[in-house]
Amino acid sequence: MAPCSGVTNRVAWAMIPFLKMHGLGNDFVVLDRRDGAPRLKPELARRLADRRFGVGCDQVIVLEPPGRGDADVFMRILNPDGSEAEACGNATRCIADLVMEETGAGEARIETLAGLLIGHRQDGGRMVSVDMGAPGLDWEKIPLARAMDTLALEGEFAGFLAPCAVSMGNPHIVFFVPDAQAVALENVGPKIEHDPLFPARANIEFATIRPDGSIDLRVWERGAGITLACGSGACATMVAAVRRGLTGRRAAIDLPGGRLEMEWRESDGHVIMTGPVALSFRGEFAAA
Repeated sequence: MAPCSGVTNRVAWAMIPFLKMHGLGNDFVVLDRRDGAPRLKPELARRLADRRFGVGCDQVIVLEPPGRGDADVFMRILNPDGSEAEACGNATRCIADLVMEETGAGEARIETLAGLLIGHRQDGGRMVSVDMGAPGLDWEKIPLARAMDTLALEGEFAGFLAPCAVSMGNPHIVFFVPDAQAVALENVGPKIEHDPLFPARANIEFATIRPDGSIDLRVWERGAGITLACGSGACATMVAAVRRGLTGRRAAIDLPGGRLEMEWRESDGHVIMTGPVALSFRGEFAAA
């Protein structure tokens, strides 16, 4: 057999640079397309997200030029199945950290399909807060397939009753249960995500309120499955817990990947999320 030592020199690979980042283990492949490169195709996003044949991540994050003058960047969010998400809280914190590193400012203004989200660095370190805006609580905002009280949805969902529905720019269905760790999330998550009541599908949260007021949370993410953390899911859970009278307006939410500090601010109705971000590594991916 002929030697192959020089093969790589003869192949003209089209390489795409990327960053690998995470917030509490909720991990992202970040692509910078602010130079006007064509929009990323869903198939390439699926390849990048694949943990065996690609880089591996919960979402692919694409940075694009902002469409509004008061934003630093537009953040596009692609799920591992190639579908597009409107919001991602942990990714917003990661991108806010990147933007603040670039600009040297203490604030980052990030345009998303869910609107303008504003991030701030805490204590000069890698703890980042982001204002996720006001939740949507009307049934049309979730959206639901028919009119219903979003505080306690009618019907049975894979054996569970009366969840709370919240939109954080993307749809969330929150169940409060005695033991979130005991729920077979890998079985019930996909069933509830695709319930006919949710025409845009839904992110599914199972939460347990602890005696000290903190919340134990597990999440099935729409288009991604079980993740170690979900920022928008933590926001939705905070809102649902306050609406149910289960906590005050501030609470710590513990996910498998770590803790987020949450506040549903009374002054303007905005949800504020604070937690750590990390840059794992930089690399290149073959587009061909």
